[in-house]
Amino acid sequence: MSELDTLADRLGARLTELIAECSTPGAVLGVYSKGEFTERGAGVLNTRTGVEVTPDAVFQIGSITKVWTAALVMRLVEAGELDLDAPVRSYLPKFRLAEESAAASITTRQLLSHTAGFEGDIFTDTGPGDDSLAKFVDLLHDAPQVFEPGELFSYNNAGYCVLGLLVETLRGKPYLQCLREDLIQPLELTHAAVDAAEAILHRAAVGHFQPDPDQPPQPAGVWALPRSLAPAGSALTMSARDLLTFARALMSDDGVLGGESIRAMRTEQVRLPVLWGNEDAWGLGLRLTLVDGVTVCGHNGDTIGQHAFLRFVPERDLAVVLLTNGGEVAAMFEELFGETLRELADVEPPALPVPGSGRIDASRYLGSYGNALMTVTVSQDDDEDVWAELVYTGADGIAVPPQRFQLLPYDGDTLVTAQPQRGVHQPRAFVGADEHGRARFLHMGRALARLPETP
Repeated sequence: MSELDTLADRLGARLTELIAECSTPGAVLGVYSKGEFTERGAGVLNTRTGVEVTPDAVFQIGSITKVWTAALVMRLVEAGELDLDAPVRSYLPKFRLAEESAAASITTRQLLSHTAGFEGDIFTDTGPGDDSLAKFVDLLHDAPQVFEPGELFSYNNAGYCVLGLLVETLRGKPYLQCLREDLIQPLELTHAAVDAAEAILHRAAVGHFQPDPDQPPQPAGVWALPRSLAPAGSALTMSARDLLTFARALMSDDGVLGGESIRAMRTEQVRLPVLWGNEDAWGLGLRLTLVDGVTVCGHNGDTIGQHAFLRFVPERDLAVVLLTNGGEVAAMFEELFGETLRELADVEPPALPVPGSGRIDASRYLGSYGNALMTVTVSQDDDEDVWAELVYTGADGIAVPPQRFQLLPYDGDTLVTAQPQRGVHQPRAFVGADEHGRARFLHMGRALARLPETP
């Protein structure tokens, strides 16, 4: 038995324990290392049907699809059809936003690196047809500018829908067809689907929610987000092996992309605020983290009750995938990935955020922040404890009740939740300063702007 199989057996046994601890109906863990693949599954795909998870089961990968969209864009760069630093309007002349100067200047590079600065949490369903992306991008004409293009990082779903339309326009075919013909087929993936009609041909997972912690997880009432969000994360469903195969292609220049494009995707474009550490950055479609002197590339994906994780380490020829259909799974992934990183890459994973202690001078943090998806109000009580109250408007099919949580010291202007969320204490960074010295943004991966009505 190989070192990889020995490790996988141990992690597979732990996976069975973890899905019970994390209220996760089912999961698949996949590992690729130096030419070898292995997967382990546990649990069920659907609590209503009881169908067991097998290693070849398919799960939605959510926003990991953005990495696929970035790869399609880089193929256009390689073909000489696209300049990353030319305005998007060079290729999409009808592209409009609420702020004309921003729409005229935003580049493909800024869209890929989440630095375009316009409101990105827009989830409008524009229908199931091939024109859904064009209709969606047309709706962005009144999307407000949160900050100047290129100023900072803020995760932007809508920006990737613009990239999808860019791919469609330059390739002359629908985005889903580009996925099939330019990536899925060349990689010879056999358990990858671009929509529900294809996914149902496989052992497909269903997302789950647990509104009542005293009751078992229940299947979600909606299976997938609308097609208009395909380039941002509503399209792809696949097995762990197929996602690992894609990751392997991003570590080698003999696949669907050349070496120059792959290196560009893995090159820092923007540094992130202190959320998970001081060494987090974003490349072209990829989150980049310096861990023990080694760069870890990756992306997470959340859809309706499904959560996916991808990490790969080019210097070690290692990739890890976790696919799940519900539960509090962030800590689950960190444990399994951390063990893999130690065993196969000789790299010590970073410590998870731990709340500090002491009084917080919250004067510049107090107030309300928001975007199209949520509003967060930060307050301080008579005991000088700092609280955040989140009201989430959400997307169709995703129901999240209001949340109130305490914030504790972590790292300078970054605080951290007192209680774990999705199994991990979540950092919240306060960024910038207005004319009164108050934070301009509450950063949670997305930059939530201070609301103007806040005193």
